[in-house]
Amino acid sequence: MLMSYPAPARPLVAAMTEAARAASTRAISFQGAPGANSHIAARQAFRDGLPLPCFSFAEAIDAVRLGHAARALIPLENSLHGRVADIHFLLPESGLVITGEWFLPIRYSLMGVGDLADVAEAASHPQALGQCRHWLAKRGIAPVDYPDTAGAAALVAERGSPALAAIAPPGAAELYGLRTLAEGLEDAAHNTTRFVVLARVADHRPIEGPAMTTLMFEVPNVTAALYKALGGFATNGVNMTKLESYQRGGSFAATEFFADVEGAPDEPAVARALDELRFHAKWVRLLGTYAQARKRGVD
Repeated sequence: MLMSYPAPARPLVAAMTEAARAASTRAISFQGAPGANSHIAARQAFRDGLPLPCFSFAEAIDAVRLGHAARALIPLENSLHGRVADIHFLLPESGLVITGEWFLPIRYSLMGVGDLADVAEAASHPQALGQCRHWLAKRGIAPVDYPDTAGAAALVAERGSPALAAIAPPGAAELYGLRTLAEGLEDAAHNTTRFVVLARVADHRPIEGPAMTTLMFEVPNVTAALYKALGGFATNGVNMTKLESYQRGGSFAATEFFADVEGAPDEPAVARALDELRFHAKWVRLLGTYAQARKRGVD
């Protein structure tokens, strides 16, 4: 997939790929070009890891499935723009398990080859564009979707047009020889992305501190189905910190849910809640239990 990247990114991608493939047990696959938020998060979360750039989320997941990387670090949701598209569909189909999480404060700069006054369009990942939509609208700059943030910076360097800029993490400007035209584009200071760590097998070492369990389930499209399915979490005092619904296919006959609950399945209260969920749901799938990187309910 090297040729999928703009030309200025290819030497960096090739060098990182070679290093990661030579020591796959240390490789951490991520989606995007060097300099992307996922690259930054991978370096922070795994200090001795070797980040392996992948053009798509599916490719990053396949790198783990095929043994080219020990783990993948994948963005799941953002505090400003919600869940990352496609991840909820890719995760259950991947066969991988969630073994950890990481939170990254997100900061964006506008970068290009000319001046701010020249910019008519800004390219970036749809998540980044959504996180900066007010800044763009105020200045009349049109958003342009691109598969990732740092890759958009490489694209701008390749095109060389003053009218096209990129929204990317600040460090991408230096990587791709661009000028920083504006900083702090994100629409709120709390802008944070939650990443999950994916691996082929679960980490069976004891979890230190509070645990989080991520699961998926489906309920039939009948009255009170979700109310009954979730009743066990309330009666057993288990805190559910996330619940999202989505439809798979076009039948609209049943709804699937993606959820996070505090605790581990071997804790009695969580075990009872999961038993009740299984009784009322069509199916339940546990995606992983791991240490909380950030205590919920605390800013």
